[in-house]
Amino acid sequence: MPVGTMIIRQLVCRSGRGILAAPISRTWLRALTAQVDNLNALDNGAQEMHSIETQTAHRFSNDDLPIDAKAQATAKMDTLAGSYHAINRQRNTNGQLGTTLAPHYQPHTLLTHPPSPRDITVELLLASQSHMGHSTSLWNPANSRYIFGIRQGIHIISLDVTAAHLRRACKIVSGVTERGGLILFVGTRSGQERCVVNAARLAGGCHLFERWVPGSITNGQQILGQCRLKVVDEFDRELQGFGEQLVDRAALKPDLVVCLNPLENYVLLHECGLNNIPTIGIIDTDANPTWVTYPIPANDDSMRCVQVIAGVLGRAGEEGQKRRRDDAERGVVTSTPTAGLKQPGTQGTEVSDRAASPNL
Repeated sequence: MPVGTMIIRQLVCRSGRGILAAPISRTWLRALTAQVDNLNALDNGAQEMHSIETQTAHRFSNDDLPIDAKAQATAKMDTLAGSYHAINRQRNTNGQLGTTLAPHYQPHTLLTHPPSPRDITVELLLASQSHMGHSTSLWNPANSRYIFGIRQGIHIISLDVTAAHLRRACKIVSGVTERGGLILFVGTRSGQERCVVNAARLAGGCHLFERWVPGSITNGQQILGQCRLKVVDEFDRELQGFGEQLVDRAALKPDLVVCLNPLENYVLLHECGLNNIPTIGIIDTDANPTWVTYPIPANDDSMRCVQVIAGVLGRAGEEGQKRRRDDAERGVVTSTPTAGLKQPGTQGTEVSDRAASPNL
């Protein structure tokens, strides 16, 4: 036996009893305790995973309906059908798991389903940030009757006044469309295109979301002289045979203009004033309310506020159009026939029995 081995054996025999009899140090005791805790945690986790798998398998076996041989063959041949059956199996298995999503704010609903004039409330205007004005250093003194107070250096618009003025504007839009008038919706700021187009579509009017060409009203014959005119009846159906009578007619002017950003379209509002065309506009605390005929004090910088106002006015125009068509079905014509138009093929008979009016 080698000498080194004998020395080690003797050392173990002499000091082995003392090592075993000595108390375990705290470091070793802490390490052993941590290992035992980790083992217990692993055992508990394995037991929970096993229970979850057992519940899932049980639910799958109870809820999943067997598919017959024909459906299985169709699912194998058609990838879409197989995906459909797989989704159904997943829904039956995990349909009751998770949480339920409560109703929440969806921005696109202001465009797809805008509120009607009957839905105008202070809560709706408050949620759309219609009460937020500009800094007190930028205010126009003519807006003092629309201001509720001051909060952290910003003017707060009275929502009661805003709701009242918005309802008045809805009545005006509804009355104009009921009598066959033409409404022009204007919004030239970035992001206002969809709400302007949607409001014009509902009210059966025209829209403008690009730059206003100066002189389109005061010098409309030179700028819009090449635009096509048409004659429609009380049901908005185009009438044929009036092309020659519309050649020398002046460019058509709107009966009402709705401007969503008056600060950038002062030229448009000035031209409307020169031609006695009524206007409706969103007036913030830094704008002049005398620029428009029917102001709506609100926050013109909030896209949600602009969408609410444009959608409400569009709905009002839609209601007016509906009343006009309902009256036409009963034989009552609410629109005024255009003077000077004659029936095609006649010499002196003017169009008086139907509401014929040229539209762009």
